Amino acid sequence: MIELNARTKEKTPYIVVCLQECERMNILTATVRKSLLDLDAGLKGQLNITDEMELLAQKIFLNQQPDLWVKYAYFSLKSLPAWYDDLLLRVGQLNEYSSEMRVPKCLWISGLFNPMSFLTSIMQVTARSGGLALDDMTLRTTVTNTRDPQEIPDNAEVGAYIHGLFTQGAAWELGRAGEQGNLMLMQAKDLCPALPVVHVTAI
Repeated sequence: MIELNARTKEKTPYIVVCLQECERMNILTATVRKSLLDLDAGLKGQLNITDEMELLAQKIFLNQQPDLWVKYAYFSLKSLPAWYDDLLLRVGQLNEYSSEMRVPKCLWISGLFNPMSFLTSIMQVTARSGGLALDDMTLRTTVTNTRDPQEIPDNAEVGAYIHGLFTQGAAWELGRAGEQGNLMLMQAKDLCPALPVVHVTAI
């Protein structure tokens, strides 16, 4: 965090979100690392086994998220292997975000600890650039015709592109060239289909 703050010349709302997310991720990964090292030392006889270590070992054996990790983590109902894969993806996005101190071309919004803070930063940036009152701002979302976030060529000129949202009980039909898509009836056995990339702006 010291290195990130040293590289930060101007703390824009987007950079503040990045720093907050990195700080929370550091706490989580440090907790995971320390608890696993302590458990390893306990199993080798280098430390006394505590109740906390026993509970950690039991949760790992059952493929469940350990309570100590949940305390510092984001809300998730996934099993431990899926949760860990998800954690690596979140760390990867934060590495990209913090390396250049620039919002990714298409941000995985549900990969943040606090997604609302990023959406608020879009309103703050728009309000500052236009000299508008933040209290009068609201978000506008436009679902694009791009399903793959990798196909987004560059950052949005205004607002930001996000992905990681889903529909429930419905699906999204892509529009023809130059037209926006629309909601449609859900497809069989696809309960929560992913929305295409969404362009979020503030008005």
